[in-house]
Formats: sequence, structure tokens, C-alpha cells
Amino acid sequence: MADGRTSRGADEDGHQEPVVPASAVRPFLVTAGRVAPTASGRPVPVETQVVATAAGLEALDRLSFEQHDIIAACRQPQSIAEIAARLRLHLNVVRVLAEDLRAAGQLAVHVPHTDATHDASVLRRVIDGLRAIPDSRGVLRDTD
Repeated sequence: MADGRTSRGADEDGHQEPVVPASAVRPFLVTAGRVAPTASGRPVPVETQVVATAAGLEALDRLSFEQHDIIAACRQPQSIAEIAARLRLHLNVVRVLAEDLRAAGQLAVHVPHTDATHDASVLRRVIDGLRAIPDSRGVLRDTD
């Protein structure tokens, strides 16, 4: 790409997924010093799903680099954590920018139901699922 970013490849719709090298810019510069992503000051959960809106896709060329990459990556719903990992951005930067994009109507945010996230049985199933994945030698992890 002309702006120095490279593309990972096309998704099923033929859209290029952005691949961005780790940023040398300090996170507080990207967010203009803001650390609280919401007016309440509570962080957006990392499992929050976000997806670009039609307005966001139309505004792609007018967005800052990081905002552009977030919208481009969110053609399909993704979690805040997935976006941070894919774009190699600090998790709190993605939280702040996602809230800015939501407020501008360029990103739809779907916060998980809090009752489900505090259910111990869900956590137990996740732990059991992770233990069922063999390590690099093909050995299953011990259970307790």
C-alpha cells in the first residue's frame, strides 16, 4: 500500500485485511491522552463485539490511520481483544478509539450480557476446553 502498510490478503468478500507493524507511537498520543474509553470511566469489556456500520465504511478515507484500520478490520464482527491483537495496538487504545467510532455512528458495539460473563459454569467450560487442546507435543494438559 502507498501509506506503508501491507495487506495480509483478501477475505471472502475480496476486501483486503490491514496488517500493521507494531506502532512506534505512544498510546497516549493516539488517544490524545484519554484513558477512560467511556463517560462512566468503566472499561469496555475485551469480549465486546464491534462491527463497522455503513457510515463507517463510507468514511474510511477520512479517518485517522488507527481508526481506519479498526473500521477496515470490522467488516465482520470482532471482539475488542481480536482487533487489538490483529492491529498490534494497545488494548486500551482500541477501547478508546472504538468508543469514539461508536459515538460517531461508524461502529456498532454489542456489549455482552453481564449475567453470562459472571456465570462460573461458563468459565469452567472454557477452562475444560482449553485443557482439551493438546500442547505442541500432542500431550493433553493435566486436569484438577
